[in-house]
Amino acid sequence: MDIFIKLSQFLLSLSLLIILHELGHFIPAKLFKTRVEKFYLFFDVKYSLLKKKIGETEYGIGWLPLGGYVKISGMIDESMDKEQMALPPQPWEFRSKPAYQRLIIMLGGVTVNFILAFIIYIGMAFAYGDTYIANSDLQDGLMIENQAMQNAGFKTGDRIISVDGQKIAKFDNDISLKIIMAKNVLIERNGTQQTIKMPIDFIDQLSKYEKAPIVEIRMPFAISAISDESPNTNLQPKDIITSLNGQKTKYFDEAKLILDNNKGKTIPATVLRNQKEESINVKVSEEGTLGVNLGGISLESLEKLGYYKVSKQEFSFMESIPVGITRGKEQLLGYGKQLKMIFSPSTGAYKQVGGFKAIFDIFPSSWDWEHFWTITALLSIMLGVMNLLPIPALDGGHVMFLLYEIISGKKPSDKFLENAQMVGFVLLITLLLFANGNDIYKAIIGK
Repeated sequence: MDIFIKLSQFLLSLSLLIILHELGHFIPAKLFKTRVEKFYLFFDVKYSLLKKKIGETEYGIGWLPLGGYVKISGMIDESMDKEQMALPPQPWEFRSKPAYQRLIIMLGGVTVNFILAFIIYIGMAFAYGDTYIANSDLQDGLMIENQAMQNAGFKTGDRIISVDGQKIAKFDNDISLKIIMAKNVLIERNGTQQTIKMPIDFIDQLSKYEKAPIVEIRMPFAISAISDESPNTNLQPKDIITSLNGQKTKYFDEAKLILDNNKGKTIPATVLRNQKEESINVKVSEEGTLGVNLGGISLESLEKLGYYKVSKQEFSFMESIPVGITRGKEQLLGYGKQLKMIFSPSTGAYKQVGGFKAIFDIFPSSWDWEHFWTITALLSIMLGVMNLLPIPALDGGHVMFLLYEIISGKKPSDKFLENAQMVGFVLLITLLLFANGNDIYKAIIGK
């Protein structure tokens, strides 16, 4: 059931992005009276799942979910329709239109991708508002279990003050991404500030250790379930352990140190149960565990217990517009930085490039609309940026040649464009194989 929910979200998001991207090409093409022969969701190699011709355009769904396309008459594209291109140009063909019209048609797809992302961020600001913990409220610092972070010099209890000079005002999902792409991080440790210089290959290092959050808030020792083999039958789900062996344990990381120092022993403990503290004894295993699962405590519960103050900011529709635009701009600039790191071999970021499985894996196993729209907006930005790369066979390649034509007044020959299209197609296949090959490699080695 979990994989069905993930797959449903993956296909819905992918289909939405493809259809709207292709509409970005289709609509200006029709406005400029350019014939569109096909409009397809997914590729119809050899055959299609569904198709229907309406007017001059065949609409359909292909069987290969690697993208989609519109086939525009008189355009050198992935169809490589040389027979059509050998005939005299017709007034309804792409090649017969003025350069500026062809440029608008080619930029339509990525324009829609960027507009869609900003609309989603505006809608999310209006629908969900902003829930966060102010960084100033994290007086006891953060939990740092990630080995790559520890190797870089971070420790549990550190407070993140700023990243590359940008002050961190609140703890949210963006802080991890900012740290990953950072050059310098200013922290506060035991009341003293210090700067940690991030390793240039930090992204590569992240892949070498067991996956753990980059940073996370420190949590109490809250129990969600008791394992069947646990000797501590006196523990119950929803218990919060507040002391072990006579020492206060406000956070789980503090409790873990005490358990590690008392392996194989029975020690006294205090648990918070139904808002009352109870004293019990617990048996620590030889591995330093109690045979329980952690979690099951919400941010609201943490606030009631006095751990953190959770801030909730709601926006009117008009207020949501600048908030959404700012959010979209940050994500766009952030992805640009990621792309720059991928093309810098010294960072090792290229090793983490993923294909369709990597995209599939970021969707949650339970249906969550907020999470779905967050991922879809980010994917829309990624699709827009990737399509703008000046690679023949991508929109950016066509734009590059059109700009050359507009500036120089000379149109590249059809033969040159055909050869460039082939080179671009080979390059794209290579990148596709590399990205999906990375997915397969990671699956084999378990990373």
